[in-house]
Amino acid sequence: MKNDLSEVAALEALLRDQRHAYLRAPYSSWETRATHLRALRKVMLDHRDELAGAMNADFGNRAKQEVLLAEFLLVKEEIDAALRHGKRWMKAQRRSTNKWLLPARAKVVPQPLGVVGIIVPWNYPVLLAVGPLISALTAGNRAIIKMSELTPRTSALFEQLIGRTFARDHVAVVNGDATLAAAFSAQPFDHLLFTGSTKVGHEVMRAAAEHLTPVTLELGGKSPAIIGTHARFDNAVDNLVAGKTLNAGQTCIAPDYVLVPRGKEQAFIKRARTRMAKMYPRFANNPDYTSIISARHFARLERLIDEAQAAGAQLHALTDAAPDPASRRFPLIALTNAPDDCALMQEEIFGPLLPLVPYDTLDDAIAWINARPRPLALYLYADDAATIERVTHETIAGGMAVNETLMHLACESLPFGGVGASGMGAYHGYEGFVTFSKMKPVLTQARLNARGWISPPYGKRVNALLKLMMRF
Repeated sequence: MKNDLSEVAALEALLRDQRHAYLRAPYSSWETRATHLRALRKVMLDHRDELAGAMNADFGNRAKQEVLLAEFLLVKEEIDAALRHGKRWMKAQRRSTNKWLLPARAKVVPQPLGVVGIIVPWNYPVLLAVGPLISALTAGNRAIIKMSELTPRTSALFEQLIGRTFARDHVAVVNGDATLAAAFSAQPFDHLLFTGSTKVGHEVMRAAAEHLTPVTLELGGKSPAIIGTHARFDNAVDNLVAGKTLNAGQTCIAPDYVLVPRGKEQAFIKRARTRMAKMYPRFANNPDYTSIISARHFARLERLIDEAQAAGAQLHALTDAAPDPASRRFPLIALTNAPDDCALMQEEIFGPLLPLVPYDTLDDAIAWINARPRPLALYLYADDAATIERVTHETIAGGMAVNETLMHLACESLPFGGVGASGMGAYHGYEGFVTFSKMKPVLTQARLNARGWISPPYGKRVNALLKLMMRF
């Protein structure tokens, strides 16, 4: 308990130090911000092998190539984009002025919020720490980052690297358990970004509400995929299998279930087996396949299967391997006829289980999605413009990809965020800059203006002016 209290006291002191540092220099130049971004880029890329090794140790197995592709490449691209565009984003934006305010001039001036908090999950610890940090630094803020206790080696190394790169009153990393995480959410940050489950997102938002701290919540949910009736079927299955097996399905935007044209379920399973055999020729101990993060999460996936089977669902193994608790390797498994009220169909799966849901018409598929909480991502496989347009306009999701999975997140110019139960707010690119900025409206009045004409005492002159103003 004493240690918990000292950690919280240290966090509070750190926040005070960063706020004082911000107040001493509340608006940094683009040159200063660019220097910070380049320093972040250098330290991450210079130490990518060490961080990938730490992640491999934390997970039990995670391929270095997967880490470089899914985390470091995206970080590099996002920093490069911020360096290309950040100076322009900083500039004041001129706005129109209505005729009765002339000759006043209107503009919107971006300014840093101050000190932002970033709470990082375990599944992509570098990407989901550095991504928000890029947006925060581009906007000129200071930041405190809380890493996950489920990736202790990665979190400790990340703290060391950030500590060697930035002054602690500029960017700092704190590590600790759930007690520190709860205290972190309750601090009076100028903005708080949380990535994690919807359940914990509720708790974070409640804690932040005490100080009216604005929040960006990147949550999860059950992201659907639709295979259209005239889609390139094999391509769709191959792509979905690749997206679902990345990080063993431990991805917030992984396809959670697939809506397939009725009668195509067995064709999906057959093609998925072919794809799995090509991607992972020998599944057991395959170095390219990620382990489940912990025994608790492994057991949770087994419970989802057991409950679904007991309720009548059929399991379809897509490899010749069974789940292995010792290595925490959990192969991709398809499921059919899972009842809608079982946990598998109600909770975010966050692992390599893939329910197949048959549909008869596109109307049915759209209605199925819209009857459920709004997802973080939606995937559509179709080539005809009519289907693409309908799904785009008649469903709501945090993001959408057509004939692709996951890759909308890799497009640094697109905002990333949820809607409804899958989150609120967004970051990446310009939208990330705006999230961590106060877009201050500024009206500048000229020396000669008409303000005095509409001031008391009201009389015939003001009445005449009002009549004129209402007409034009």
